[in-house]
Amino acid sequence: MSIFQPKKVKHRKWQKGRGRFRGAESRGTALAFGSFGLKTIGRGWINGRQIEAARRAMTRYVQRGGKIWIRIFPDKPVTKKGTEVPMGGGKGSVDHYVAAVKPGRVLFEMDGISLNTAQEALRLASNKLSIKTRFVSK
Repeated sequence: MSIFQPKKVKHRKWQKGRGRFRGAESRGTALAFGSFGLKTIGRGWINGRQIEAARRAMTRYVQRGGKIWIRIFPDKPVTKKGTEVPMGGGKGSVDHYVAAVKPGRVLFEMDGISLNTAQEALRLASNKLSIKTRFVSK
């Protein structure tokens, strides 16, 4: 059980959804809290484990200095059927949760540290993610 998953959901299983995943992000594209951030270039699903791994990488590098904001939350359930289960028998059970991100979305923000430290911390965090990102600053 990951820390990054919803406590309660309206619908247990969602459809995959393809139509609204096109285009660029319209919300959450500017830095709102910190001076430095990590912005997406690509699109895809980021799961709770990846977010947690990126958070740990950043926190370890800055050694409890500065402040970190996580701007995404995995609220989309992804289902999976067990191994060697034959076709049919309905949809599988919920396996994990993901955040669907489009290009332009700010994932993480940092403040209270130097530019070089922030760049390196966010570089380490981006290595933990499955999509391409870039460093942004105010």
